[in-house]
Amino acid sequence: MKSTEKEISYTTTNSYSTLNTLTSKTKTVWFVCHGMGYLSRYFLNYFTELNSDKNYIIAPQAQSKYYIAPKFKHVGSSWLTKENTIKETENIMRYFDAILEAEQLPKSINLIVLGYSQGVSVTMRYVAKRQLHCNQLVLMSGGIPKELIAKDFDFLNGKTKVSLIYGTQDEYMNKERMIYEKQRVHELFGNDVTIIPFEGKHIVNVEIINALI
Repeated sequence: MKSTEKEISYTTTNSYSTLNTLTSKTKTVWFVCHGMGYLSRYFLNYFTELNSDKNYIIAPQAQSKYYIAPKFKHVGSSWLTKENTIKETENIMRYFDAILEAEQLPKSINLIVLGYSQGVSVTMRYVAKRQLHCNQLVLMSGGIPKELIAKDFDFLNGKTKVSLIYGTQDEYMNKERMIYEKQRVHELFGNDVTIIPFEGKHIVNVEIINALI
């Protein structure tokens, strides 16, 4: 017997979460992508210390959800795996497009794009593929996609502040891996990169987030 894998296209629905309200007082919009195992509404908890009048946070929700071991009571989610990565990435890009279309952000807004852990890969791919102009690109405790090259980010013209943030005791980032990620970020953005190490493990560092603005 021969099995065949086929492909179809269909319309799907996904949620996303926001924190605070977008008004004329808003100075900064954050587009933040969580890591594996998170849900977007809980990821927003790391941004609650930001001034609520001046900051509006948008947190997309990874589409693939699952029960977290060992008790399998809490739900987490994942952006991508090695299975069908190209097509899944295209789905995520269209999902991000839909979010930004729905939000109708002012063109003059200060935009910060932040990825944490697995969220680094999808934020970087989105910025590159859609040539999304942002004031800051924040890469926290995650890996840079191997296929991206410096030319993918030429459109930024060096006007975007790029930060690479990691914990010195990150259990998923050994010394060799961190050296590699530093090399990669310099390959993509030259020397216009701020490297911010902190003492800690694989966590979302709220103190550093608060200091970004």
